[in-house]
This record gives sequence, structure tokens and C-alpha cells, in this order.
Amino acid sequence: MTSDARMDQDIAAARLAASWLLWYPDDVLLARLDGIASVVRELPDRFSEPLRAFLDHLDGTPISEVQAHYVATFDMKRKACPYLTYWTDGDTRNRGRAILRFKQAYLESGFDAGNVELADHLSVVLEFAAVGDQVTGEALLAEHSVPIHLLRDALAKLDSAYVHVLDAIVVTLPTITPAIEARMAQLAASGPPAEMVGLEPFGVSINIESIGARR
Repeated sequence: MTSDARMDQDIAAARLAASWLLWYPDDVLLARLDGIASVVRELPDRFSEPLRAFLDHLDGTPISEVQAHYVATFDMKRKACPYLTYWTDGDTRNRGRAILRFKQAYLESGFDAGNVELADHLSVVLEFAAVGDQVTGEALLAEHSVPIHLLRDALAKLDSAYVHVLDAIVVTLPTITPAIEARMAQLAASGPPAEMVGLEPFGVSINIESIGARR
């Protein structure tokens, strides 16, 4: 395996681990923690250190406290909103169109985003970037890098342990190459077709070894 291929694999694994850790800490996540920790241990320090810090926090904190903190942070505070289009479009009609752009990108790649979360939830975008179409995933993350950084800063100000997960995500944000820039322009220029309104994306999701996808 070339060094570039290994780096791509490490970034994908870090994103998928972060995607899982940004999910509500329910029994499904708890059952995955050993697999996530195993993958994280094999990652380069710049990815693994913040993820290990968060895993240590989970290990040393009663799950009821983690769940209460998750709800208080992500569901009750607008400044820590994990939905990327909220940062750019707020609660406006434009936001619905922006979310459909995410759905269209997933649909074109044959990625099943499911219907548990909106398509612009950072956790869903990270999973798509990890196991879906790499260039499109990179373009979506690059396009929304400012909201991701703002979310990271908000979590730091709230003294939330979830800032460790965002620290790991920020490290994976792509350098904007010509291919990513071109895909960003395509995504920005193409609105979702009318027949997509109200439809859920379909397709298949791909697993990465012991972490796996949620759906």
C-alpha cells in the first residue's frame, strides 16, 4: 500500500469513528465502542489522540450523564448545532433546498443515508465521506469547513468533551485540490431536481472493517 493510500484509509477510518462518536450515545454505540477503540489505536497520533481522549471520557463517565450532556448540548443549544446547513441558512426555506443538495449528492453516489437523521447532520456527512464517494464527500466537507470550525469552537466554549471529536474531524478536513474545487462548483451550481422533494435517498452503504456503518 502506498503512503497516499494508507493516509486515505486512515482519514476514512478517523471520520467513520468520529461519525459514530457524534451519534446519540445509545446501546448501539456502546456495543461498538470496543471496535472503534481498536481502530483508533491504529491511527496516527494526530487522529487518534483526540478520539482516545473522548473514548476515555466515555469510559469514565456514567452513560446517563453522557446522554444528558448530549441532549443539553446538541439538541438544546443552537450554537452547538450539528446540522451544517443551519449555520449557513438558519431556519429558512433555503435550508430545505440546501439539505436536498446533500440528499442528491448521496443519491448520485448510491449511498443510503437512511432516515434517522437529516442529510446535513455532520455525523451523516462524515460517514458518507468515509464510505461513500470520496471526492464528493471531500467537497461537502470543504464547502462546510467554516460551520465545522464554528461548531468546534462552540463546544470548546461550552467545555464539552465532544470538542475532542471535533478536533479529530478538523484534522481530516481536506486541502482543496482542483478536483475537489470542481466538485464543489458542481454541487453549488446544481439544485436538486423537483422529483427528489420528499424522497429519501437509496442505495447501499459500505462498511469499514470493525467500525461499520450505522445502517
